[in-house]
Amino acid sequence: MTDTIPATMRASVLTGQRQLATSEVPTPSYASDEVLVEVAAVGVCGSDTHYFRHGRIGEFVVDGPLILGHELSGRIVAVGADVPESRIGERVAIEPQKNCRRCRECRAGHYNLCPNMEFFATPPIDGAFARFCVIRTEFAHPIPDSLSDEAAALLEPLSVAITTMRKANIVPGSSILIAGAGPIGIICAQTARAFGAAEIIVTDLVAERRERALAYGATRVIDPREVDIASAGLDVNAFVDASGAPRAVFDGIKAVRPAGVAVLVGLGSSEMNLPVEHIQNLEITVTGIFRYTDTWPAAIHLVASGQVDLDSLVTGRFDLDHAAEALEADLDPDSLKAIVYPCR
Repeated sequence: MTDTIPATMRASVLTGQRQLATSEVPTPSYASDEVLVEVAAVGVCGSDTHYFRHGRIGEFVVDGPLILGHELSGRIVAVGADVPESRIGERVAIEPQKNCRRCRECRAGHYNLCPNMEFFATPPIDGAFARFCVIRTEFAHPIPDSLSDEAAALLEPLSVAITTMRKANIVPGSSILIAGAGPIGIICAQTARAFGAAEIIVTDLVAERRERALAYGATRVIDPREVDIASAGLDVNAFVDASGAPRAVFDGIKAVRPAGVAVLVGLGSSEMNLPVEHIQNLEITVTGIFRYTDTWPAAIHLVASGQVDLDSLVTGRFDLDHAAEALEADLDPDSLKAIVYPCR
């Protein structure tokens, strides 16, 4: 262990809607099976912006000071008693969750669905807009030198895309329709290509975003205001919603062929109308995803092998004192991913 860890650290703390304060807070303590990580880079996620602007996402309500940020990379600076000291100094990408290991879901291998999960930046668990964070050793994934701090942080949204492709049963030769060309839609397009999809159709209302999708793996883009997605005969194996728009979900499901799959990823309305007769008569599987299980090894491979490009997604860089600007960066249609650097 190291004895140079300060007792306090700088952190950007959410104190109210659209209210952030850079403060000195206690450096977190770590258990015997945990590591202390000095944070290098943190990606801004849509959930971070939602908590920042609205103070809640569904049943998750911010009712006290909260440190945002769950897409992160860093360097191990101290380890618990049960962790080899050889881990100190490792560059790592963080899987930002702590499951209980004991419940039915954990024992079944679905630890992402653990009812006792402690997930970074989900009330009341603090995240990574801070100099240090703590994670169990198995969720601090070593990364090769070829991965930048930014790409390592963005392995988290890539893990969402990997989970999505697994749920969508994407294999070589598959066809897929993706609604929404924001960060997750773009990463899903790249991941679909890496999984072998032959046809990758992306829809978005914004022309610039559609053009960008073509550069990241889409084989075709569509403006849904000009083409009726539901009746266009797309006949895809899988539909992925990365928009959260009720109309996009309804029409996307109608574009799925018999025995296909629809995966809902985007944060949208809590209730939607669905084409139930179409789902039933064509035996379409409609499912969602909630985080991920065992995706970091695959994510590291996809980036290290050059099959997925995360570095070029970074469109904004901010220090801790400008975290509020990072959380508003998505208002710019040219923005994809904003990165916060807590130690700069």
